[in-house]
Amino acid sequence: MATPSPTHSTAAEPGPAISLFELFRIGIGPSSSHTVGPMEAARRFASGLRDGGLLAAVQRLRIDLYGALGATGRGHGTGPAVLMGLEGAAPDTVDPDAMRERTAARRETGELRLAGERSIALDEATDLVYHKRESLPEHPNGLILTALGGDGDVLRQRTYYSVGGGFIRDPDSGLRERNDPVPFPFATADALLRHCRETGLRVSDLARANERLWRDDAAIDAGIDAIWAAMQDCVQRGLAAEGELPGGLHVRRRAAALHRQLRAGGRVDRVAPALAAMDWVNVYALAVNEENAAGGRVVTAPTNGAAGIIPAVLHYYRDFVPDADPDGVRRFLLTAAAIGGLIKRNASISGAEVGCQGEVGAACAMAAAGLAEVCGGSPEQVENAAEIGLEHHLGMTCDPVAGLVQIPCIERNAVAAMKAINAATLALRGDGQHYVSLDKAIRTLRETGRDMLDKYKETARGGLAVNVIEC
Repeated sequence: MATPSPTHSTAAEPGPAISLFELFRIGIGPSSSHTVGPMEAARRFASGLRDGGLLAAVQRLRIDLYGALGATGRGHGTGPAVLMGLEGAAPDTVDPDAMRERTAARRETGELRLAGERSIALDEATDLVYHKRESLPEHPNGLILTALGGDGDVLRQRTYYSVGGGFIRDPDSGLRERNDPVPFPFATADALLRHCRETGLRVSDLARANERLWRDDAAIDAGIDAIWAAMQDCVQRGLAAEGELPGGLHVRRRAAALHRQLRAGGRVDRVAPALAAMDWVNVYALAVNEENAAGGRVVTAPTNGAAGIIPAVLHYYRDFVPDADPDGVRRFLLTAAAIGGLIKRNASISGAEVGCQGEVGAACAMAAAGLAEVCGGSPEQVENAAEIGLEHHLGMTCDPVAGLVQIPCIERNAVAAMKAINAATLALRGDGQHYVSLDKAIRTLRETGRDMLDKYKETARGGLAVNVIEC
């Protein structure tokens, strides 16, 4: 359909636009902030050395990890991710199996192939430092990369912040957000709804109109289809894999066994037998997050720790919603991205900054909004669905046991996927009018995260992270 021109009253409203393809990134597990972001930061650092003609002079590298990267970086695979980035690997193309092999080989030889071109000595025990109790000023996920010459002089040093979802803030390019003049700028949900009312566009239509600033419709569709294909591939790998997850907790993979039971016609949900879809939503979410915990290929949605929620709800849409089709998947993800962009802009999607309410809560809100959209919801009902999904995760802490993205993260995604479906259902049964707006819920997320003690924000120093061990 043709896109109406925005009216004067809202077109001039400022606010950064974040593309769908920035919120949904194909990468590797187990953490977008701990692996995807740091790998990309390290790749940029190595590229800077090469472009600046400094590769031949580098004799030693030093990697300093701070805040949550220092506190839980070992369990989240931050060190290997940074080293792969320094060797030129990119999160969206690196092969997880090849990465594991290269990590083992590097530890055996003590050599790193800087930018993929030059081998230098590397001692992980001294050159890779986890500062468990120190943080940098701008964000809890900070790292400093330093290249040293033969006499110990600093050739290049950069500070990066991994601010959640694979986004990087660095000194050369800043935060990789879209600040271009999109046709329908919106900094708040209220402005988004205003655009919808004035133009008659659905949320997904409006989001697509903004995406057209950077890509034509064919490229938008192809990109979204690739994201959906990666999500489905991740589910299938998770449903096939068995055994224990790495890291020492001896957590058993459950998705494959549950999937076999469901395919055999066995009922697992004994509490509410009428909810036949629940077991399938659970198994899809578990499959994704078990793959993520194993360091497999996943899509940030909007983070790795919450990567199972949107794929699980999309599979629910595909399997259980009448008339589901590929265009519906695209509209789902466009709507989800519009909501995710609001949460990222006005609060945070980083567990290290605001706790798990910013990861699982954001993903639940995004999934609820997407489902409401493709089930015929009005823009007001879509906003209501997102608000319900977010509101009922406010205050959720990020307390990974042993610093691994396993307990409680994997089950948390399954529960949140069902919450998203329920949130959409509640919103669709109403008329879109509700007391707490999405903007107020997002503001509360930001304020709650600010007030939350650091031990509950991905440091593994509070909550389940200490009580499970003590028990």
